[in-house]
Amino acid sequence: MKLLLTACAITVGLLGAAGAQSTSPPAIKIVSPWARATAGAARDGVAYLTIANTSSTDDRLVGVSTPVAKRTELHEGVTANGVTRMLAIDGVAVKAGSNVVLRPGSYMVMLLDLTSPLKVGQTFPMTLSFEKAGQIEIMTKVEKAGAAGPDEMKGMKMD
Repeated sequence: MKLLLTACAITVGLLGAAGAQSTSPPAIKIVSPWARATAGAARDGVAYLTIANTSSTDDRLVGVSTPVAKRTELHEGVTANGVTRMLAIDGVAVKAGSNVVLRPGSYMVMLLDLTSPLKVGQTFPMTLSFEKAGQIEIMTKVEKAGAAGPDEMKGMKMD
C-alpha cells in the first residue's frame, strides 16, 4: 500500500512538473449552443454559443461543420453609418482566460443550404475547429424563430 501511494505521489509530481513546462492546448469549454428555428422554405439558419477559454493560451475558432447544413461560415455583425451588415470572417479570436459570446448582432455561425428546416426543440451536432484545441463536438438546441438567446439563459444578464 505504501509503495502504491509513493508511486502515485511520484506520478502526480511528474505530471505537475510536466504541466508547468508544457505548452498544452487551451482548455476550451462551449456553453449554451443554440440556433434559431427557420421559417417555411428558408435555406439558411444561424447558430450561437459562448466559448470559454479557461487556459493561459490564446486560441482561435477557425471553422464549424454540421450535418444540418451543406456549408457553414463564421460571420460578424459590423455597423457603419447606421447600417449593420453581416461579414464573413476567417476566425474568432478567443483570448486566454476570457469568454467570447456568439450572439445576435455580433459573431455567429451561418448554416448555409440547410438539409431541412430547423424546428423548435430539435437538437443537432456541430463540430467546432480551433487552431490549438482541435475539434470539439457539441449538441445545439433549436429555439424559436427570433429568439434572443437560449431558454436556459432567460433572466440572466448578458454582457
